[in-house]
Amino acid sequence: MKQISMGYFADGPWSHLALQKLCVDETISIKFVCVRYDSRDPVLKEYADKLGVDYLYDKNVNSDEFSARIEAYGCDLLVSMSFNQIFRKRLIDMTPLGLINCHAGKLPFYRGRNILNWALINDEKEFGITVHYVDEGIDTGDIIAQTICPITDEDDYATLLEQAYTGCAETLYGAIKQLQDGSATRIRQELIHPVGFYCPVRGPGDERLHWGQTSREVFNFVRALCRPGPGALTCYGDTVIKINRVRLIADAPCYKGIPGAVLAPTADGCLIKTLDSFVEVVEWSGVKKIPVGARLK
Repeated sequence: MKQISMGYFADGPWSHLALQKLCVDETISIKFVCVRYDSRDPVLKEYADKLGVDYLYDKNVNSDEFSARIEAYGCDLLVSMSFNQIFRKRLIDMTPLGLINCHAGKLPFYRGRNILNWALINDEKEFGITVHYVDEGIDTGDIIAQTICPITDEDDYATLLEQAYTGCAETLYGAIKQLQDGSATRIRQELIHPVGFYCPVRGPGDERLHWGQTSREVFNFVRALCRPGPGALTCYGDTVIKINRVRLIADAPCYKGIPGAVLAPTADGCLIKTLDSFVEVVEWSGVKKIPVGARLK
């Protein structure tokens, strides 16, 4: 198989396992590692030092000066994994094999940010990992490879992250090998769906739990924000309570009540009224005990 050279724009655990696989492939030569300007991933610095390649960061990777620096490496391929700058035409068109990105979303759906959280909030039964060509849109380029991973009720943000770390590494590496041997195909996203959709970035304030949702929606919201996420927030008076886990109650009857009312104690926590039935809160912080009769807001 012919030797290829590549540059790696990356950040975080998403990128570490993939780089580990790439490092041991003697037919792939990594010319540089470029990290996020605002975080400077130290693990990627260790990899760059071990490989003896340049460790780069720049506030604007699309600037003429930085683009010229990247061009000087003469790479066959540029790869993005969890990088946080939008690439412009000069970098996109710079290399013979193009610029590709690995995205933990089932494109053309779940473009954008915080995809795993949104997939759980939306009660999805699967999520995708997609490697695609970068174009001048956001997550809109032709698909090279896509892996589908199931989601069960036992999953939460933490378990999906672990699946995604491994899945991204395997899917990205497989796509690079297809590009290397010439077997890669291109699937236009509009052939899957003419529109697709985008997910916005989640930020401060989006952790607030609204009890006026169904039990299923509350369950999904809490598991989408559980550790290592920020946690789902609710208030008892002036006290903020962070809820990390709730349990659905099998065969819980549907009836009208006051969403957020603490109904009864249980062996593991307490029952809290939702829009349609109730859930059991089993893991929380902020107070030692959530008192029966309280109303959470």
